[in-house]
Amino acid sequence: METIVRSMCDACHSACGVLAHVKDGKVVKVEGDPNHPESRGMICVKGRAQPDVVNHPDRLLYPLKRAGERGGNKWQRISWDQALDEIAEKLTEIKDKYGPEAFGVMHGTAPRPTMYSTRLLASALNSPNSISVDFHICHNPSSVAQAATWGPSILGENGPDYAESDCIVVIGGNPPISHPPKGVLIFEALKKRKSKLIVIDPRRTQLASRADIWLQLRPGTDLPLVMAMIKTIIDEELFDKEFVAKWCHGFEQLKERVKEFPVEKVSELTWVPAEKIRAAARLYATTKPASVHARQSLEHTLNSVQAIRTVSIMVAITGNLDIPGGNIIPMGLAGYLHYHDLMGRSRTFRPPREMEEKRIGAKETPLVSGPDAIGVPTALAPFVHESLTIGKPYPLKALHIAGSNPIMVHQDPKSLWNAYKNNLDLLFVAEYFMTPTAELADYVLPAAMWTERDDCVDHGFPNTTGARQKAIEPMGECWHNMKMTIELVKRIPWANRNVVPWNTVEEFNEALLKDTGLTFEELKKKGYHVLPMKHTKYEKEGFKTPTKKVELYSTILEKFGYDPLPFYREAPMTPISAPELVQEYPLVLFTGARVISYFHSQGRQIPALRKLNPNPTVEIHPETAGRLDMKDGEWVWIETPLRKGERVKLMVKVTDTIHPKMALAKHGWWFPEKEGPEHGCFESNVNVLYSDAAPREAIIASVQDRGVLCKIYK
Repeated sequence: METIVRSMCDACHSACGVLAHVKDGKVVKVEGDPNHPESRGMICVKGRAQPDVVNHPDRLLYPLKRAGERGGNKWQRISWDQALDEIAEKLTEIKDKYGPEAFGVMHGTAPRPTMYSTRLLASALNSPNSISVDFHICHNPSSVAQAATWGPSILGENGPDYAESDCIVVIGGNPPISHPPKGVLIFEALKKRKSKLIVIDPRRTQLASRADIWLQLRPGTDLPLVMAMIKTIIDEELFDKEFVAKWCHGFEQLKERVKEFPVEKVSELTWVPAEKIRAAARLYATTKPASVHARQSLEHTLNSVQAIRTVSIMVAITGNLDIPGGNIIPMGLAGYLHYHDLMGRSRTFRPPREMEEKRIGAKETPLVSGPDAIGVPTALAPFVHESLTIGKPYPLKALHIAGSNPIMVHQDPKSLWNAYKNNLDLLFVAEYFMTPTAELADYVLPAAMWTERDDCVDHGFPNTTGARQKAIEPMGECWHNMKMTIELVKRIPWANRNVVPWNTVEEFNEALLKDTGLTFEELKKKGYHVLPMKHTKYEKEGFKTPTKKVELYSTILEKFGYDPLPFYREAPMTPISAPELVQEYPLVLFTGARVISYFHSQGRQIPALRKLNPNPTVEIHPETAGRLDMKDGEWVWIETPLRKGERVKLMVKVTDTIHPKMALAKHGWWFPEKEGPEHGCFESNVNVLYSDAAPREAIIASVQDRGVLCKIYK
């Protein structure tokens, strides 16, 4: 007999509503849930392939302890009791010898429980070093920029009201691939409302091909492009005068700053014709309501925070903020304990201030890593890398990694590999599969997948909280990540149980909803709790800034010693900053573009997904291919001047969707079918060509992952 369980997928960020079909205790099919308030039955190839993921023969099902040297690819199966007892004992030894700050945790992306299970563990052990593998180039630049401008994050997938928008701007992202339900909403708006579409992207994506205006910019130059659009809007008085006068702080200072971005000059810098820049500015400013979808590409540069600030400013001065069809300020479920609270927005779940002053990077990036950080306080990965390699400001000696594969997604992974292998006293990793990162662990702990977990899901939707319901019992001895934290804390007498007071995952889920009037069982029966949407919420209490206004001129950035207005910094080793390198490195490299079949480094052991994208590719224009005498399917080397002496092997894909001066390399590539411990993790991993060393963005230590010069050869 087959049963159907309503749940929510976590194969990517989108958290789509799904129906899991179960037969004989196995998930045999996953389809979209037509009753989900936003995904409405939509499901992508990753979601449909989830039965193959859950039932994969290579899944980790039992706790493992390394046998022999670290990274030796030899393991012994042990019990959970032995694993947790030994980890607890080693953590105590490290705390007694080095202090609790010598322990750190590292998590990956939302909406997975690893984001809070790891951070709660760190705080319970009095460690300030909660680390995201990529917050320096993912989400946090946007979060900080918007916190310094108006408060919450509303430029990502949560905020744009695509369905009611008459003009949609997409910059730094490709929602049909990276957030498929949002892509569907955009295409519906184009069809039903005849909405106008502006796409700012170096590639001619599916969206760009449908755009009324496509701005094909040089990678990494989003900031000057948007500033030139803002200058046009101000010069031609296309801004919302009433909103600016009543709700914006620093408009006169902004008017002066945009004078530094004349459209013709910006045109030369960005490769975008001046008239196209002006036309895009006019279309956005005069077609109201309008929304903006701004994503990760803007965060992968030395201008990350200020680039997001420019987009925020453009939204604000046109009055497209928290109105139907604009960018909506999210509405949290009253009384609900949001995952950002668990991660540190609430001081209840943070270590004492004196420990937070010891957080790695607290002095370098106080706005993000210090005790007075805005948003979620984080030890940023570039500074953690320095701690692991050169002991600055002190050596990290123990690390727990969950929900992340840093060897594949971090810059300079060879250095990281050596640091994990040689410089840690303890590394324990929670994973689904044996990844290159897990291969370096002392203990590998098998994690339950989403089909085997009960979770509250509060990510991806501005007004919805959903229940991820367990469809089957965990396979083997897999555990929910939160259970790992709870059970480990119980074994450590000196742990702070006030941070992790729950005894079971069931207790934890009920605690999240305790003050909402809902129980988790009630949420499961409903599936999704949707709040009626309200607009112009700022009219009651203003914005969450010191002036209670949208801060075009940021008093928060000024207080911390940063420029309160957007400014542009050309990265090193680009055609502009290093023209002498262009002869040897003639192409501009673009990396990080999403593909529908994979989520970063995940999915390459799933045959149905691998078939869609079987090889790591580098895309080049036909003119470039002709000049280099390269053909489709040919393997080539690629190098950058950032990491001289390093190169990776990729397969050529010839396409006219990119600029002749560009090369687009796909990221996250390893080969699960190859022998461990490396699994080919350096052969085609484009991050081998990048560095997380200085120069970095000042506020959040972003590094240049877009727009660096490169060369390709046979």
